[in-house]
Amino acid sequence: MHIDMDAFFASVEQRDNPALKNKPVVVCGNSPRAVVSTASYEARQFGIHSAMPLFQARQRCSHLMVVPGNMKKYAKESKKIMAIISQFSPLVEPVSIDEAYADITGCETLFGPPRTIAMKIKQAILTQLSLTCSIGIAPKKFLAKIASDMNKPDGITHISREQMPGVLKDLPIEKISGVGTHAMKQMGVLNIRTLGDVQRFDAQFLSRKMGKFGLRLCALSHGIDDTCVQTGTLRKSISSETTLPSDISDFQAAREVLLARSRRVGRDLRKKNLVCSSVSIKIKFFDFTQTTKSRKIPDRICSGEAIFHHALSLFTQVSLKKKIRLIGVGVSHLQSADAPVQMELIQPPDHKTKKQWESVDRAVDSIFEKFGRDMVAPAVLKPLIEKPLAKGGKMSQTQCKKVLISGKVQGVFFRMETLKAAQKIGVTGYVKNRANGSVEAVFQGTPDQVARMEKWCHTGAPASRVDQVVTEDMPPSDYNTFEIRY
Repeated sequence: MHIDMDAFFASVEQRDNPALKNKPVVVCGNSPRAVVSTASYEARQFGIHSAMPLFQARQRCSHLMVVPGNMKKYAKESKKIMAIISQFSPLVEPVSIDEAYADITGCETLFGPPRTIAMKIKQAILTQLSLTCSIGIAPKKFLAKIASDMNKPDGITHISREQMPGVLKDLPIEKISGVGTHAMKQMGVLNIRTLGDVQRFDAQFLSRKMGKFGLRLCALSHGIDDTCVQTGTLRKSISSETTLPSDISDFQAAREVLLARSRRVGRDLRKKNLVCSSVSIKIKFFDFTQTTKSRKIPDRICSGEAIFHHALSLFTQVSLKKKIRLIGVGVSHLQSADAPVQMELIQPPDHKTKKQWESVDRAVDSIFEKFGRDMVAPAVLKPLIEKPLAKGGKMSQTQCKKVLISGKVQGVFFRMETLKAAQKIGVTGYVKNRANGSVEAVFQGTPDQVARMEKWCHTGAPASRVDQVVTEDMPPSDYNTFEIRY
């Protein structure tokens, strides 16, 4: 069976914040360039979906609620979900943070027939975590995944071995994993609309047309899928990408982004005790066209500096005729850092330098664990908070104030309006509800910016009623953005 959580990130946020229940919610950043990570089913009714630019989502739904993501919270919930599934089968294969396969062969004597097992899993997740999922059950792994999407949300679809030939015959070809835009053009030429249509062609013909994928397509059309549920498999790749606040064409700006992404990927590798031997980059341009480049490298690396070196080399091969919207760095061909490796008799000249950078990165990792990620960064990625003015001037001062707002102010709308005002004025910090009914906010910026936000608080959002505003000076902190906290 394939277990797929329903709008996972958004569902977790709706569960934890009653004000979001039954409302159109998207989980993503709140910048003009943000892209929807997850949309609640209420938001999907407006045609909003994941990977849609936030500005388009707002055009489709004027009262859309935007919630910043919290990956630590989602990862914690994911572990609980996998633990529940593991109570019903010893063979569980997590394939992402919100979905997993489970082989339930032989589990019937303990828990009943397949549909009963699925209902028990759904009930356990709902009772313990207040979340829903959709489950697909089928004799073959690829078909179980397709089945889980047939009756969303909160559904169960069971395709028996007897039903499988009929389902395969009528299954739309675009439902098969790997059939993208390019493949659909080939399908159109061959007049293939369903998986049953593939049966008209022999394997040799499909292999000539589509290579290995043609052979797999031929096998799937006859219900042949030898892939099994795999437990304890090594992760295949790690990547990090970011949509830029504004399109760029400057090499130095792109270089800084590549460095930040490379360091993030390196940190993830070391956290999982992995090394890589392949590096790739992804560049998306302002018109949403994109290009990717990758290279196999002779060394096994986990240092952000080493990954950056290869990523930058790949980047110089990209023809920059258009402005860049998104930059990503990825690594693959992963191995355990403890796996044995054939050592070289004569080490290359840069071997010592690579080892030193790995030591530096691990030291920085320790600082992150103890004090937070913003404590240490390369100078190029961490400009000073205070910058000198022109000659004869004074240093620009950074001010930070905590503000407590009492009255008719609690609610998602008030926090959203505070966020909009803060972004417009240019302060960093956060806003959140307090248990006593008041709202707490922290504003950091120039004295003029903080004063303007403090003045805004005395008026508040439309339809609110501000009874009291209490301010308190605080030492500046490492706030990079202004966010809503829950």
